[in-house]
Amino acid sequence: MSDVVYIKALEVESLIGVYDFERHAKQPLLLDLEIDFDCAPAGKTDDLTLALDYDQLSQRVRAWCSEQRFELIETLAEGLCTLLHQEFAISRLVLTINKPMAIKGCAAVGIKIERSFV
Repeated sequence: MSDVVYIKALEVESLIGVYDFERHAKQPLLLDLEIDFDCAPAGKTDDLTLALDYDQLSQRVRAWCSEQRFELIETLAEGLCTLLHQEFAISRLVLTINKPMAIKGCAAVGIKIERSFV
């Protein structure tokens, strides 16, 4: 499959970090998602039910991140990949998580992972 639905710089908040000062208030995170999805059926019919509803997916990601507590962004990433596979039946995901407030004087630090569920 060569179709990819992507979401860039999705703003979410989560309680995340290993240090005490990070555990008292939610921090902003920026997520990039690249999701393998067969867009042909929706493209041929103009039927939203055949498309990946990226608005619904984005809302779910924001809600889930906001409800969770993590020490590591790696744990957040694994959990989010599992959630999206289970709830949206995706087969492959590339997820980048940027933590802009992690290091002073740095635009962001983060991770990029790829998971396949086939």
